[in-house]
Amino acid sequence: MINITLPDGTVKQYEQGVTGLDIAYGISEGLARNVLAARVNGEVWDAFRPIKEDATVELLTWNNDEGRTTFWHSSAHLLAEALEALYPGVKFGIGPPIDNGFYYDVDLGDQEFGEDDLVRVEQKMVELAREKNEYKREEVSKSDALKYFTEKGDEYKLELIDELADGTITFYQQGNFTDLCRGPHIPNTGFIKAVKLTNVAGAYWRGDEKRKQLTRIYGITFPKQKELTEYLERLEEAKKRDHRKLGKELELFTFSEKVGMGLPLWLPKGTILRDRLENFMRRAQIKSGYDPVVTPHIGSKQLYITSGHYEKYGQDSFQPIHTPHEGEEFLLKPMNCPHHCEIYASKPRSYRDLPVRLAEFGTVYRYEQSGELHGLTRVRGFTQDDAHIFCRPDQVKEEFIKVIDLVLYVFKALGFEDYTAQVSLRDPDNREKYIGADELWEKAEREIQEAADERGLTTVVELGEAAFYGPKLDFMVKDALGRSWQLGTIQVDYTLPERFELEYTGADNRKHRPVMIHRAPFGSMERFIAVLIEHCAGNFPLWLAPDQIAVLPISEKYQAYAEKVFQELSEADIRGFLDNRDEKIGRKIRDAEVSKVPFMLILGEKEQETGTVSIRRHGQGDVGGMALDEFISYFQGERDETLVKL
Repeated sequence: MINITLPDGTVKQYEQGVTGLDIAYGISEGLARNVLAARVNGEVWDAFRPIKEDATVELLTWNNDEGRTTFWHSSAHLLAEALEALYPGVKFGIGPPIDNGFYYDVDLGDQEFGEDDLVRVEQKMVELAREKNEYKREEVSKSDALKYFTEKGDEYKLELIDELADGTITFYQQGNFTDLCRGPHIPNTGFIKAVKLTNVAGAYWRGDEKRKQLTRIYGITFPKQKELTEYLERLEEAKKRDHRKLGKELELFTFSEKVGMGLPLWLPKGTILRDRLENFMRRAQIKSGYDPVVTPHIGSKQLYITSGHYEKYGQDSFQPIHTPHEGEEFLLKPMNCPHHCEIYASKPRSYRDLPVRLAEFGTVYRYEQSGELHGLTRVRGFTQDDAHIFCRPDQVKEEFIKVIDLVLYVFKALGFEDYTAQVSLRDPDNREKYIGADELWEKAEREIQEAADERGLTTVVELGEAAFYGPKLDFMVKDALGRSWQLGTIQVDYTLPERFELEYTGADNRKHRPVMIHRAPFGSMERFIAVLIEHCAGNFPLWLAPDQIAVLPISEKYQAYAEKVFQELSEADIRGFLDNRDEKIGRKIRDAEVSKVPFMLILGEKEQETGTVSIRRHGQGDVGGMALDEFISYFQGERDETLVKL
């Protein structure tokens, strides 16, 4: 007999070899029908895998993240089985679960495959799912694994097996399909009731542009048809909100192949939007005691060797710039922090001077592969609302808490109300990815958790998500469609001050190392604006909207009055445009609605005679007339209401 501890602390005895499904049936048949996997001693297992020793066990369903991940992983295998049935000779790369669904990278040889083929494969997946074939796990030797895929002729699996140690290899089989996989999987294909293959893309094998390009097929599945229907409705709404679509319609930004992939060009309205966000942050930073700085777009290669960025990112980034001077090399700036370290080091510092808070809207450059680029969310040049705080060890927690408050202020002002703080720590099994002493890492990790607890944040811990120089607190924000985005980050760093030999003179008249806090409430301006566009569907808060008003004269007879109104609005710092085109008023209104202008001021004979304006709100229609000074007061009150006080 073995002891099984359940999440509520209950300890029950079972015969050795009991499975998660057995435990579920012992509780209720209803639970057993919904169990997709089990967490055994912290590791996610197949619900049908025998447990042979004392363990803590949690049963996972669709309501658990790991349950959904297991469901989608099993669905990727179902997709592969359908492809193998329909396209003989297909070869398989990898088929992992992703945030929403799964994909499989496949080599179809000379066989054509496009969007039109997705429905045919979907139907085959549904047919196979109804067979309720069990997912069967088998441990295999390396020699047997190599033999199986050699006979099958699948070189991609053979390459993966070559990198695995004997005794760690498992196969999973369902129906007529067998795959190399570590699992876990759901009990059988019958759990999969609704299937949608969403799109087809190209993907280089193992992300290497020099390797063969495979066909990547994306999909998503659900245990109920209703859930798929709701998901597709959300997907349709997401398409309407796509920042690439709205960015073009609202004339915010564009891209040019001549300029280069992943390098956005900000149009006048988009630049106004950026400027307002930057000014909003600058005001908040001044109130919080930050000093503005500006650093170059390039730096000596040696600077990034000192910081460790070249070692960690140099091979995958833009290559060095060579000057006419032999041996002199520069890099496009991948991070602002090394530059800020040198600003701190530019003069002697006393313990009385600390904290030193340096802030910059600094543009950095990182080479992203072309297949990874996506609108503003994944670019090669982006601007960070970057700041670095250099403080004494006894000031770390207080400063960290102040930065948390600043991040939450930004979220509140821009309508992001649903967020979780992610404590991002080192990967305990891969310490070589990081720099710095263990004791400093442990101290920084402890301080981050204490600061988050003190502010009452809901936190989750993620191993392996730390920066290479220190742990961090990442804010995972849900948008209006329930999608999760990483916006805002705070990091504690004991390592860079050591590498740059930064010092301050303490009260004991001896030299000490400062601690460095990295922070970026927006993160990257490009990514933040992309998420904001999709969150509010282009209907920005009134204070932020590029065009806050549109002055629309009914005809040219009222042009002079319209110009007078527009001038008075401009003097009151109300921004927008005067539409004096020779178009009917209905067309002008429609165009302003499409441009999502919050207020339209319609001017005709009555308004000119009475010195008033007729007001129309975007998405609401006519709201009546007002004297111009009355409208200005009304507008300013509403605009200021959307600006949260720091």
